[in-house]
Amino acid sequence: MRRLGELEAEIMDRLWTWNRPATVREVVDDLNKTRPLAYTTVMTVTNILYNKGWLLRGKQGRAWLYTPVRSREAYAAALMEDGLDASRDRPAALVHFVENMTEEEQAALRKALRAVGRQAKP
Repeated sequence: MRRLGELEAEIMDRLWTWNRPATVREVVDDLNKTRPLAYTTVMTVTNILYNKGWLLRGKQGRAWLYTPVRSREAYAAALMEDGLDASRDRPAALVHFVENMTEEEQAALRKALRAVGRQAKP
């Protein structure tokens, strides 16, 4: 999976944070609080995200409402999977990854592994 570009990531960040469908106008207005962007630029990038399968859209009056297809966490997990795919030795890469985790993150990983292990049992 290709990492999101800068503006793509900013758009997705707003939609993930808001956790509701939003119009391009809402996204543009929020982005313009930190930097000036043209409506057409944001509309084009939002349409690209839709065509790539990142967003769903539905009509509300004359405007499109956009909703993320995947969660922020699913995106992060896919990036981690891509990172592991870059290694010739996935177990060694995992060791390096875990070595850089905090104790709380390691505890969360143990908990996730136990949960997945329970799901895998018939």
